[in-house]
Amino acid sequence: MRFTFVPLTCLMLLIVASPVIAKDKKQAKQMDQQAMMEAYMKLATPGEPHKLFAGLAGSWTTKTKSWMEPGKPPMESTGSADMKMLLDGRFLQQEFTGEMMGQPFSGVGINAYDNLRKKYVTAWIDTMGTGIFMMEGTASADGKTITMKGQHAELGGGQMTHRAVWKIADSNTQTFDMYGTHHHGKEMKMMEITYTRKP
Repeated sequence: MRFTFVPLTCLMLLIVASPVIAKDKKQAKQMDQQAMMEAYMKLATPGEPHKLFAGLAGSWTTKTKSWMEPGKPPMESTGSADMKMLLDGRFLQQEFTGEMMGQPFSGVGINAYDNLRKKYVTAWIDTMGTGIFMMEGTASADGKTITMKGQHAELGGGQMTHRAVWKIADSNTQTFDMYGTHHHGKEMKMMEITYTRKP
């Protein structure tokens, strides 16, 4: 009797759930396919944030300050960055070349504004590691100050959290400040990059 009870219970649950499953499938079929396609097309269309990105395309000189420990003077270096729009104005790519801790350094970033999620998203790769660093966030009302957060694994375990503030002063000047928190400790400024458009 105990063995027949389990299959009978499953069968009863299936019978009770069947109308609900059928109703969900019916609702999915009744969706207006044309309206759905129009919504997707609208989401795929670049908007004001993408136009702001497009204004940053070109070549830039960079001045970087890096803080290894709080209270100590930063290491300073210069470099360059080339920015261009990808996929018909949907994404901004940055190719960065400079120095980090006295060593040659290069990195590539992809910046996006996700129309669906209404979030700024960035993916970064560089010669200091083999992972992909991701951040996301929002912007000020004028779209010119973008604040993003992310995290990555630390040596010895745990996660280091990051906060980045990207300010677009005008079409010729922008700054990127990065802050970090080790093991839920106190946040410290780690990096400051000033971009100046090349003549």
